[in-house]
Amino acid sequence: MIQTEITRILTRKSLGLTFVLSAAAMAFAQQKINVSGSIVDQQNNPVPYASVSFSNKANAAFNDAALTDESGFYTLELVPGNYDVTVEAIDFKRRTANKQISTAGNIGNISVEAESSTTLTPTQNIEGVVISAPASRPYRVELDKKVYDPSQDIISKGGNLQDVLSNVPSVSVETDGTVSMRGNTNVRFLINGKPSSMLGIDDGANAMQSIPADQIDRIEVITNPSSKFEASGTAGILNIILKKSRRMGFNGSVTGSVGYLPNTSLNTNLSWRRGNLTWFLNGGGGYRRSKGVNNYDARFEDRGILKQMLTQVSDSESNNEMNNFNGTAGMVYDFNDRTSANASISFRTYKNDSDDSVDNRMTYNGIDINNTDFDFPLSKLRNTIGTNQNKSFQGDFGLDHKIDDNGQLISMSLSLQKNLSEGESGITEFRNNANYGFDQTVNNTESNTIIGKIDYELPIGENSKIEAGYRFDRNQNDYDYAVWNNGIVNPDFTSVTNYSEMFNAFYVQFKSKIGEKFAYQLGLRDEISKVDVDFKNLVDQEPAIDKAYNNIFPSVFLSYNISDSGQILLNYSKRINRPRSWFLVPMRSYSNNDNIFSGNPNLNPSFVNSFELGYSIQKRKFTINPTVYFNHEEDETQMVNLYNFEKSRFETKPFNIGSEQRYGLDMNFTYDPFSWLKLMGNLDLFGYKSEGDYQYTTLINGVAAPANISFDGNGFSTRSRLTTTFRIDRTFNVQLQGFYRGGTETSSSKTEPMYALNLGASKTIWDGNGTINFNIQDIFDTRSRSYYTFGDGFERKSFMQWQPRTFSVSLTYRFKQGDKVEQPRRKRDTNLEGGDDEMPPM
Repeated sequence: MIQTEITRILTRKSLGLTFVLSAAAMAFAQQKINVSGSIVDQQNNPVPYASVSFSNKANAAFNDAALTDESGFYTLELVPGNYDVTVEAIDFKRRTANKQISTAGNIGNISVEAESSTTLTPTQNIEGVVISAPASRPYRVELDKKVYDPSQDIISKGGNLQDVLSNVPSVSVETDGTVSMRGNTNVRFLINGKPSSMLGIDDGANAMQSIPADQIDRIEVITNPSSKFEASGTAGILNIILKKSRRMGFNGSVTGSVGYLPNTSLNTNLSWRRGNLTWFLNGGGGYRRSKGVNNYDARFEDRGILKQMLTQVSDSESNNEMNNFNGTAGMVYDFNDRTSANASISFRTYKNDSDDSVDNRMTYNGIDINNTDFDFPLSKLRNTIGTNQNKSFQGDFGLDHKIDDNGQLISMSLSLQKNLSEGESGITEFRNNANYGFDQTVNNTESNTIIGKIDYELPIGENSKIEAGYRFDRNQNDYDYAVWNNGIVNPDFTSVTNYSEMFNAFYVQFKSKIGEKFAYQLGLRDEISKVDVDFKNLVDQEPAIDKAYNNIFPSVFLSYNISDSGQILLNYSKRINRPRSWFLVPMRSYSNNDNIFSGNPNLNPSFVNSFELGYSIQKRKFTINPTVYFNHEEDETQMVNLYNFEKSRFETKPFNIGSEQRYGLDMNFTYDPFSWLKLMGNLDLFGYKSEGDYQYTTLINGVAAPANISFDGNGFSTRSRLTTTFRIDRTFNVQLQGFYRGGTETSSSKTEPMYALNLGASKTIWDGNGTINFNIQDIFDTRSRSYYTFGDGFERKSFMQWQPRTFSVSLTYRFKQGDKVEQPRRKRDTNLEGGDDEMPPM
């Protein structure tokens, strides 16, 4: 009997195993065929990045999914059969269609309907709800920010963060890499909602060039931040959100590029999601060469006893080579539907080698004679060979918890950051064609940062919410500068300085609605800051400086829906411009003895009251968002530029001088007149009025006398940008972009207008798995700046070109995409302060 039972069990298990193996064999024996198609809207426009899921009605093992590319096209391999095809895309209704797949080929278009058939739904909540635009548009407007999507930016493909910022509405990038918003350079940069060591300490341009464009998911332009955001940055905040996949399974892409001036890069974005765990890995590296020129022609009136008229012509050229590497690895784990934890670690390093030359030629009273006086030479040639290496490390940890089902939330995060910058240079100088000497400089900086945050949300009824939070920032910068002149230490340019700043910030916001059309948000932020600067060995300098501030920053946001597609937005906020750390250090560097910059330990913050009145209307074919703004700044920081006749050099130092008013019209728009043509434009018309005087003592006929520099001035200028995208066919697009920056003028400076034209082209290949891009930056080589500077007894005309015309080719390959999943009911890191709901902090 026992033997019979054993035989029966073995027989049953063998039959079961045989059945399973047979089913598996039949599944694998099914021959897959290649299937393709397109997703379009009701106007037959392509819908990019839509999720297309195929569910086999007979066998779930044959299910598969794909993601559409920029042209709404997808491709995948399927076993023949009857499928339900489900399409999901942002701002479009979910649609399911039935398809009988029997032969390989294109199954045609599937049309999806927008969330609203005629107009777009306006913002119903005061913050965080999008005024929706079609997914194919490159930017959308929210109540307190504009969100730019660089995925459709062909011109910056294969480039870096600086290239992407050159195309962002309301943002301008100067020829030397300086970033401004509405003409104001006091911009606060964030990565995933917080300050980041990835953006460097002293050299922001190099740091931005080391962040690949392929790793940027979107950029949030916040021109008038609410109280939830830190108050720094009088121009506003640029929040760079990095990529993380939202799809199940293994996903990824690799992008390589090559171009001239010589530049190469290779970057990848990988993610894997299964069950409750998601991990991601982004990284890569590159090589980049740049070349710049900076020339000026200056005339000076010597007010000494000799009363000489000096003329100086300076021609300088810089050549740089940079190698950069970066990587980010992280994970997100969902303990349950209420609690989620995330952690990531990032590093970035770059090494920049430079070879700069400066050729100065001078005449006295219009006479160019043989002069052997080394103190007042007729010719001066300086050659600088330098290297700078920067390393950045960052670890981030976060926890999000949903307290109840009514929307009560709490989020916590901690960020630990470290940045090291080590630079040295050798300077050889010839005066009157004779070797004058050799200078050596060493500039080392170390920064350590801790950022901790807690955010809390409490819904009140259906239409109201209270938000509150606390933030702690501690930043320690250690500067070590040394200069040797012919082997002898120069004490005027050698220093060891410790800079420490600590911030405690509290905020509370209340948002609500009155009726169906009117919504408001009231906020208050308190920032308690303390700054300590310890000068170790500077000559004629007090041993330490302590500064402490306690400032209140209110904000008010109002919105009124005048129609289903139109909305009026009115807001106010108070902002602060804290002096940058190196603005407080009396001696910063010695890169050029003809132009010396020194910090001012007595520099104080300036404050801005900012007002905006905007109107937003969005239709199927166009969106337009004009905004009128007004800013009033007190104790503005101005650069005082004086010529030191005794030492034959310019000396620049920042001071709190007077006030400034800025006003203007900032208008962004998109227009899609045809399925093959898309337009995106930005127009900024702004005026400015500044008041202030700097009083000092100068020499006239060898006698000390009072003098005055006026910073009074006013003017009007324009900045505009137009991007035109042509769709040649479903796989090929061409993009043309032009921008114009009008001139500006004050009592002490004048800047000439500037314009440039860029071209890009994109081609989808390999059945939608690859994309090849080509772009030319500055087609006509016109991206340069000419400006004039006026001062006490001198005038100077300057010309600068940071980078000549360049071109590049990039190739992107995408791995098989996994199934897109619905967002969990609550999986949001509010520590991002406006970032992606699923993006972990970096």
